Amino acid sequence: MRVWVDVTNSPHAVIFRPLIGRLRSRGHEVTVTAREFAQTLGLLERFGIPHRAVGAHGGAGRAGKARAMAGRSAALARMARRERFDLAVAHGSTDQPLAARLAGTPQVTMFDYEFAAAMHHWNGRLATRVLVPDAIPERALARYGMRPPRLVRYRGLKEEYYLADHRIDPAVGAELGLDPSRLVAVLRPPPEVTLYHRGASTELFAATLDRLLDAASEVQTVVLPRTAAQREALVGRPAIVPGRPVDGPSLVAAADLVVSAGGTMNREAAVLGVPAWTPFAARLGAVDRRLIAEGRLRRLERADDVVLERRACGEPPRFRDPEHLLDLILAPAAARLTRS
Repeated sequence: MRVWVDVTNSPHAVIFRPLIGRLRSRGHEVTVTAREFAQTLGLLERFGIPHRAVGAHGGAGRAGKARAMAGRSAALARMARRERFDLAVAHGSTDQPLAARLAGTPQVTMFDYEFAAAMHHWNGRLATRVLVPDAIPERALARYGMRPPRLVRYRGLKEEYYLADHRIDPAVGAELGLDPSRLVAVLRPPPEVTLYHRGASTELFAATLDRLLDAASEVQTVVLPRTAAQREALVGRPAIVPGRPVDGPSLVAAADLVVSAGGTMNREAAVLGVPAWTPFAARLGAVDRRLIAEGRLRRLERADDVVLERRACGEPPRFRDPEHLLDLILAPAAARLTRS
């Protein structure tokens, strides 16, 4: 089977890395396309994943996003028509669903935040199959045209599946010059170019960053900027800013605490047993609400809420069988091949 994976954001390189390996071990041919955005291309290079760079992010405005999406979708559709893939799969790509539909390729779209309405109204109607965590109720997705049997809800978090195969790299701490005897905090700024971002997230994150950097004698604060502007704002401050893309799960595993305004890194921390706080000021999704109810994620209300202490060894990570998620992804293509 010829499988096309589209990677459009930094976390997606981590998500698909083990799944690509399992696809190839099953004998499938995998083609990876990627968008120039944040650390996406750098992470694919770090992981040794061959890929084709196609297009770039359109920026924060709707017009720029629309132009970038139209141009990238057209380029991907031309490629997909030539390549004649059996299946296309992406997590949160707004470009692949249209390109796959134009090329006549079954497409599986995945996501775990139900309130990105502009994306879901588009993808939900174009995808052959939609995969979401079971924390998201069916009724929350009906307005996007997502209903069973096209809508499939899997148990747990996607992080519980792909982290089961992720090899934690103990050298990441040494690469950043971290002292393992001192407290390590990992911070990820808000995704300021998303349409669902809220400015309050930025303000609370900035206050938390200030508090941690003021305690630089006690805390080693690693900051993972998303944009050039975020990186530039840290110049001259006592933050540890990686000079190249870093293996996020390995860094989280080395941390005592995580503060992330996005979703993936917080959920990785929850799976790995690392205390995590979210300053996300927009509407919390069902996955984060469940994690908060279970005590695996904390809602950040004030900068002082973050507890500065070494992480105690707790329960072992909660993993699930990646083969189950892979079977759900491959099902549309398998059904099509069976019919033919």
